[in-house]
Amino acid sequence: MIKFLDLNSQYEAIRADMDAAIAAVIAESAFIGGRFVQDFETAFADWLGAKHCIGVANGTDAIEIAIEALDLPAGSEIIVPANTFISSSEAVTRGGHSVVFADVSPDCYTLTPESVRAVLTPRTKAIMAVHLYGHPCDMGGLGEIAREHGLRIIEDCAQAHGAEFDGRKVGTIGDIATFSFYPGKNLGAYGDAGAVTTADAALATRVRKIANHGRVAKYVHEFEGRNSRLDGLQAAVLSVKLPHLHRWTDHRIAVADQYISGLAGIEGLTLPVRQNWAKQVYHLFVVRTPRRDALTEHLKRDDIQTGIHYPVALPKLPAYASHAQQTESFFACRSDEELLSLPIGEHLTSADVDTVIRSVRDFFG
Repeated sequence: MIKFLDLNSQYEAIRADMDAAIAAVIAESAFIGGRFVQDFETAFADWLGAKHCIGVANGTDAIEIAIEALDLPAGSEIIVPANTFISSSEAVTRGGHSVVFADVSPDCYTLTPESVRAVLTPRTKAIMAVHLYGHPCDMGGLGEIAREHGLRIIEDCAQAHGAEFDGRKVGTIGDIATFSFYPGKNLGAYGDAGAVTTADAALATRVRKIANHGRVAKYVHEFEGRNSRLDGLQAAVLSVKLPHLHRWTDHRIAVADQYISGLAGIEGLTLPVRQNWAKQVYHLFVVRTPRRDALTEHLKRDDIQTGIHYPVALPKLPAYASHAQQTESFFACRSDEELLSLPIGEHLTSADVDTVIRSVRDFFG
């Protein structure tokens, strides 16, 4: 079996350090707050080149808290890509704002500045730049729009730890950024975990207060916040993994390069395109084919696991049945039945990748 993801093999490679870190948290009973959380926040901020990092309970909370911290006018419109996980859009609605969908690039599946411009209105107050599949958005084009119209940029970096736009790591470019450390991410915890990063000290303080019941000092609640804190065990897990992330990322890129070389020229199969200004960290390797379901079954028979990200574009979901853009004819709404994620990760050997390539080529004859 060639697994889509193999977290156990990753654990076995770092077992001694991981077990020691978890044992240290338990020995100190440092389950909420404390030095393990502080150490990870500092280490992750340094790794990114961010001024401030605040750990929170999960990636969805991170987006909701980031939106709240921006203090946008009630009912503001926030532009979200039509192809992403629902957490990006539901955080907008749950914050009392309106989701406006924009289309994505057929090459790298991220927001296009042209599509963003097409849906701007006087109520637009922010753009959510989702760096999907590990490929950064065109932050130059989106930044130009934001400056022209006085908009805030929220970076959703849940799938893009270490990705870069023009040499700058995502999470350090917009007004505020969010990360998920869900176990399957490039940098994953052993449960739910997330973070918010920003260069703005006032925003960072507000994020920390919102995530901790509206306070910084114990029992001094300046406003009603919420309970969304990164716990000590997850922080320790992430601190052990962080030094390995560059090596794991390099391996993902090597696997992707092998796929791109080995699958080139197949009629009916569209490969992802890496823009020349991007460092793509390949959280997912997504191909596109009208024969997606048949290819999936073929690979399954060859003991190769795959995934679909995402099978239904956001405007087409039942959750948005009454949304004004529910019938939008975006590329994202036409391609969702063709997307297929091939196995990728540090668990794969070159021989594994060759096996996948041979199976795909066999399918297409």
